[in-house]
Amino acid sequence: MRDVGKFYLEDGGRKNRMGKRWITDLALTMILLFLIGYSLIGEEIHEWLGLGMLLLMIFHHALNVSWYQNLKKGQYSPYRCVQTALTALLLFTVLGSMFSGLMLSQYVLDFLPLHGGNELARALHLPCAYWGFLFMGLHLGLHWGAVMGMARRIMNLHTASKYRSGILRLLAAVISCYGLYAFFHNGLPDYLLLRSSFVFFSLD
Repeated sequence: MRDVGKFYLEDGGRKNRMGKRWITDLALTMILLFLIGYSLIGEEIHEWLGLGMLLLMIFHHALNVSWYQNLKKGQYSPYRCVQTALTALLLFTVLGSMFSGLMLSQYVLDFLPLHGGNELARALHLPCAYWGFLFMGLHLGLHWGAVMGMARRIMNLHTASKYRSGILRLLAAVISCYGLYAFFHNGLPDYLLLRSSFVFFSLD
């Protein structure tokens, strides 16, 4: 009985950590979408959301500290190499966005003595933000199987359905195609390559 109780206690702990991870990841995704719409929400709200994202990123990495501990363990398959490189690039762009954001802050953290070099900070903030947006989408795509698994558990779906799978795959394909169209239509390559220093948002 003691072993059974220990098993359920450990299982409950894993579920609790997993729940925290998914809530944190969902919050990060939602905040990122609002942050990208900078011209729609204004600078002060943008800064508050950026600060919230910074705190959530710290919490996210604290929850996933075991990933760092396992970096030197096991063999590196091509998939793991891509995943690790993508995570490193995402971390680099997020740090660049956060640090440059601290330097540019005029509302939330304007008391910090980090206001020198605004031109460099602006030149860093925009490409880091958009590269981070791109890398986060790819990062999410690599973990899409886990996302769908969590969705099935939340919706209490225990049996496979070819009909449901077909609809979801079709929906994913449509969203991906639209995302590719929007990527070029909205000129994101210009922001990624710093060919444009300003973001123009169109509702068309």
